[in-house]
Amino acid sequence: MDMEPLDVEALNFTVEAAVGQPLCEAWRESAEGSVFHLANILLFLGFMGGSGFYGLLYLFTFLTLGFFCSTLWAWGNPCSTDSFLWSFALFGVCLGQVLHVSFRLRSVSLSEDFQELYNCMFKKLGVSLTHFGKIVTCCEGDIHTLERDQCFAVEGKTAIDKLSVLLSGRVCVTVNGEFLHYIYPFQFLDSPEWDSLRPSEEGLFQVTLRADNPCRYVVWRRKKLYLLFAKHRYIAKIFALVVRNDITDKLYSLNDKAFDSSGHRYDLRLPSYCHMPGTELEKADVFLQVPVQRPKTV
Repeated sequence: MDMEPLDVEALNFTVEAAVGQPLCEAWRESAEGSVFHLANILLFLGFMGGSGFYGLLYLFTFLTLGFFCSTLWAWGNPCSTDSFLWSFALFGVCLGQVLHVSFRLRSVSLSEDFQELYNCMFKKLGVSLTHFGKIVTCCEGDIHTLERDQCFAVEGKTAIDKLSVLLSGRVCVTVNGEFLHYIYPFQFLDSPEWDSLRPSEEGLFQVTLRADNPCRYVVWRRKKLYLLFAKHRYIAKIFALVVRNDITDKLYSLNDKAFDSSGHRYDLRLPSYCHMPGTELEKADVFLQVPVQRPKTV
């Protein structure tokens, strides 16, 4: 029994009649217009955006431009009504997101002092303005001042109940009347004291901090700051990083001024020095001698 050859054309017409879709007789020889390719390039660039406010602004700005170009391309094609409607709807959504992020970005307004504090200490760590706004709110945006020769803390008397950053001026740190080091703008005033206590512990300053000239600083109260840490673990990690980095800088600064009786620089990081009992330390030949800084003569 002979089989008849399959009539492909008849089969295609049957599918066309059933589905109601036109047949693609031939591939288009020319490529789509430049607007179509530009839309896809902008969408590709948009999906490379990062996180944070600026990352969202980058993302939705490119998506808005990409869907706008896609809308223009679909408008010129009479057979793509669905593509036009979807592209236009997504363009509207992305444009709304751009406006929303821009409004939130402008709503985080900082004073000149806090803006400089953010740029010098927190921006390089990738802290967003939203998180920094919570940090500023915790200190109520207040700026405190110290007059010349006014003490920020007195050894053995001032309680450790805050964390402070110097914004301007210079503070001299002494112990038993001996000079240790200076504290300069955008350094913590009390980072060693803060890090030495647990949240439930209390203590007193073991050094005296005196202003060499008019100073301005910002203060975070201990209890409020720990409440902020409990709500935002990310902020707690940021503070742990900047506080311990500040302690390291102070340690190296103090180490540069420490000499033994022979005139050799002594490393304060050595455990034999840090943990030596007082009676043995008096017998040992490792007394800390801090050279007194005298004004230079021209």
